[in-house]
Amino acid sequence: MTTRFKKEVLDTPAWWQDLDRFIEEEKAKNPGHVQSALIPVLHYVQDRYGYIPEKAANHVAQSLGVPTVYVWGVASFYSYFSLTPKGVYTIRVCTGTACYVQGSQAVLDEFARRLEIKPGESTEDGLFTLEEARCLGACGQAPVVMVNERFHAKVQPEQVSDIVADYTAEAHATLSAEE
Repeated sequence: MTTRFKKEVLDTPAWWQDLDRFIEEEKAKNPGHVQSALIPVLHYVQDRYGYIPEKAANHVAQSLGVPTVYVWGVASFYSYFSLTPKGVYTIRVCTGTACYVQGSQAVLDEFARRLEIKPGESTEDGLFTLEEARCLGACGQAPVVMVNERFHAKVQPEQVSDIVADYTAEAHATLSAEE
């Protein structure tokens, strides 16, 4: 049996009520310019779901009185927003100049090999998503890897297996504690 790691599904009446309240607050900040509420509302959805689900995008469009294609256009333009679910842990490997020169491509390749996914993909169990980052702002500690909000400095390919194992163990411990 494969353990599936999924973020909490927030599709409850209370969640939709909170979203509606937030949308109304954002619309009130700039009356007559409902489009100005779109990005903060998309941030709200992304921060809670981990991505922008189609159902939420449709709801936002209807609530703001804008075409759904407009919402999708904004959500797909900004790299912060994701239109697909992400893993519990998002691994970002910096491929900016300083990190690249220090071997970040080999680190990225090792994560891809170890997780059996390409950058931009998630593992089948929903535990990891692998991404390239253009710069993580820690050039003096290159190559840098960020897992969710945690930094790993001077990462070498031979450390990848331990990093993956540590987060896998953490996820299993969290899952066991919740059962």
